[in-house]
Amino acid sequence: MINKDHIITLWVGIFVFIGLMCTAYLTIRLGKLDLFGPGGYHLTARFDSVSGLKSGAFVEMAGVQIGNVVSIHLDPADQVAVVNMMIHSTIKLTDDIIASIKTSGLIGDKYIKISPGGSDKLLKDGDVVFETESAVDLEALISKYVFGGVK
Repeated sequence: MINKDHIITLWVGIFVFIGLMCTAYLTIRLGKLDLFGPGGYHLTARFDSVSGLKSGAFVEMAGVQIGNVVSIHLDPADQVAVVNMMIHSTIKLTDDIIASIKTSGLIGDKYIKISPGGSDKLLKDGDVVFETESAVDLEALISKYVFGGVK
């Protein structure tokens, strides 16, 4: 025969387990880990300058987030910045897209803007984006203006 204390202990254990599962789920979602996300594929882009761009920055197309910057490192041979991006698997990009580093707002965070192309050939996991535009260096531009370098 089942004791009343065993039933209460069983229910307490079930509620504790459900609470731990909810806590784990919220931790993953708030930490922006995509364990349950759409997945995706990696693309690489090479920029002359990625000043201000950070890992985790958004990759956007038409104002909609389509991925994230995974990592940024310097290619010592060519001395250019190499940006690795994760694009959502539902987004299909062509091989003639243009990746530009933009700023959200006047002094906001940097992100990568993807401009669509017209090619029929789709990019796949591990491909390289060849058309890139580096970040605008506002300090250099203002310096040129102040000291008379802009005509």
